[in-house]
Amino acid sequence: MSYTSISYLVFILLGAFIVYNIVPLKHRWKVLLAFSYLFYFINSGRYIIFILFGSLTIYVGGLLINKIDDGCSMARKALPKENKKEYKALIGWQKKCVCVCVVLVNVGILVFLKYSVFLGQVFTDVLGLIHINVENPMYQRMMPLGISFYTLSAVSYIVDVYRGKYRASDKFGKVALFLAFFPHIVEGPIARFDLVGEQMYEGHRFSYENMTMGLQLILWGFFKKIVIADRANMYVNQIFDNYASYTGLPVVVGMLLYTLQLYAEFSGCMDIVRGSAQMFGIGLSENFNQPFISKTVSEFWRRWHMTLGAWFKDYVFYSVSLSKPFVKLSKKTREHMNTFFATFVPMSIAMFIVWFGTGIWHGASWKYVMYGLYYWAIMVIGLLMEPLFKKLYEKMNVDRQGKVYRLLQVVRTFIFVNVGMLMFRADDLTAFGHMFVSMFREFTFADLTNGTLLGMKLDMADFAVLAVGALILFLVGLYKEKGHQIRAELATKNIALRWAVYYVLLFGVIILGAYGKGYEVAGFIYAQF
Repeated sequence: MSYTSISYLVFILLGAFIVYNIVPLKHRWKVLLAFSYLFYFINSGRYIIFILFGSLTIYVGGLLINKIDDGCSMARKALPKENKKEYKALIGWQKKCVCVCVVLVNVGILVFLKYSVFLGQVFTDVLGLIHINVENPMYQRMMPLGISFYTLSAVSYIVDVYRGKYRASDKFGKVALFLAFFPHIVEGPIARFDLVGEQMYEGHRFSYENMTMGLQLILWGFFKKIVIADRANMYVNQIFDNYASYTGLPVVVGMLLYTLQLYAEFSGCMDIVRGSAQMFGIGLSENFNQPFISKTVSEFWRRWHMTLGAWFKDYVFYSVSLSKPFVKLSKKTREHMNTFFATFVPMSIAMFIVWFGTGIWHGASWKYVMYGLYYWAIMVIGLLMEPLFKKLYEKMNVDRQGKVYRLLQVVRTFIFVNVGMLMFRADDLTAFGHMFVSMFREFTFADLTNGTLLGMKLDMADFAVLAVGALILFLVGLYKEKGHQIRAELATKNIALRWAVYYVLLFGVIILGAYGKGYEVAGFIYAQF
């Protein structure tokens, strides 16, 4: 059941909204939980057991940590001063054991279901190197809906409780709803309990403003997904599914349109998700912040899939950087290296772990591993070369704050990102290598006018819609970057202008949407992760 389907809009979103506003406030969380599990069961059937089990593990684990903390507080009052430090260390070890066990159980389930075939193939390939030939013992299993997303949320919950950020909830329904909430279960945004747990659990009264603002956001998401992303999908599939047949400009256009497709689709899904949640008075985190105006790759990833980047920073980068082995490594680098490399070496190793994890999180193949390490390499090389570039620019009197230099930075980052998107979409690393090389073979701008591009699923009208759609996304992004709150500002305009905008979007989706005869049904890309 897709977020753009009539089934979702009518039976899940509208149904939940009506029932939610009928029942008493204190029971409204139960409506959200019931519809969330209904949505999950429709999409995953019996695999609902995995999210139930994950909810139970973090709930029980959190209560155990609460119990240990409470016991510690009582015991420390009665202990002699000289024994308090030793007791504190013992309590810390107990809490860590609970936290590690819960994390290993949840991550272990994810690894088994998502990566067992990949790891089995790696194992058989290694044996093949020593001339032991065996078949891969693993086989592909069905993936529970949103497991890659809700597992990260589950880990964040138990780790935050362990760190003392907040006490674990003593209400199982509250924890279960936090993981299973139907708007964010498919593609995120990756939730944090301290930000949304109470919002989901407390009842919200009907709000005309929340309803209309949510519907506006949903409509904007539909425009991005159905008008832009699904239309670009036609050309993208043709190029990537038959990559050996194309060279030059058609491949470049395919790469650019995939970048447009992924952004329009993923950010559009986030708009639908956040709009759905806002109808119930729940505010979910932003996941995109005008990523294509970024001047560096690291800035791009602070603006793209923001909740994933924040999760890896908080629960991987900091955990690795502050661990005892890394503290020792940092100490040794300070003793034997200059200031720059003393910082660079530990940071680059921690970043390697983060980007390896980011890559493999997206999928069980070497392509995704290299996708993550591609960005790691760019960032590390950038850090390594920065002192040299700084001296060079100073000698050449380059104004690094000037508009021309910043524009060149944006263009450079855009190129790096598009190459990454090419790798992300290609079937495998072999296909990526072939397509990357083929972009430079037989390249000619004559393909724009000789009908070459028009012979691949899309006609001139489709390309015009894509061009206008991309321009609209760009202008809206620039307007938001200047600090404007578009929906709030639109709400202050006269009724004629407001409804004119709504009707343009609505009929734009109905008339220009890429559905029906001649178009392919396109699911959400990130739903597969």
